[in-house]
Amino acid sequence: MKIYDVTVPISEGVPIYSGDPAVKIDTPSTIAGGDAANVSHLCLGAHTGTHVDAPNHFIEGTRRLHDLDLDKLIGPCTVVEIDISVVAISPDQLPPMDGVERILFKTRNSAFWNDMSAGFREDFTYITPEAAQILADNAVKLVGIDYLSVERFGSVDFATHIALLEKEVVILEGLDLREVPAGDYEIICLPLKYTGGTGDGAPARTILRRNGER
Repeated sequence: MKIYDVTVPISEGVPIYSGDPAVKIDTPSTIAGGDAANVSHLCLGAHTGTHVDAPNHFIEGTRRLHDLDLDKLIGPCTVVEIDISVVAISPDQLPPMDGVERILFKTRNSAFWNDMSAGFREDFTYITPEAAQILADNAVKLVGIDYLSVERFGSVDFATHIALLEKEVVILEGLDLREVPAGDYEIICLPLKYTGGTGDGAPARTILRRNGER
């Protein structure tokens, strides 16, 4: 069984969506410094790296991260590869939706992870509100994309997010799909479980696996 780790590692150099908190990692306790154990201190925003958006991210008073249904985060998943010429994923780029439970879009964004030194990119490929509405209307459980937002940069109405989150579709952003061929997989996506704050999202270790592939 082939397992793909599609999680972007969290580091102080990982690109952060414009305006989000920066990552800070330090070590208040180290064996090298004479302490009994190594202990790291992590400070980061909930939407850092590969992460899940809960409905309360954009719709006040709705389901929070720790309330998400686990069966939406684990199960059959389809990876759809979008041509590198496409900047806006429209209804024309969607596959037939019969039987699709979870869908991940592999786009030109995946190449952005080859060089993270440039920081956050504003020119990423996104999902149009019209395509998002079709996905939501077809009872898709989870929608993922290979950069830090499903939404067009600079959006003021956040229509893509809202179309999905109103139907409680889990949004998975910041995937690294460089090594993943298009096709059918099982996804296992486990976001950090916490309470407090607004429960709007969390980083998520995410893997894909497929039987019969070595």
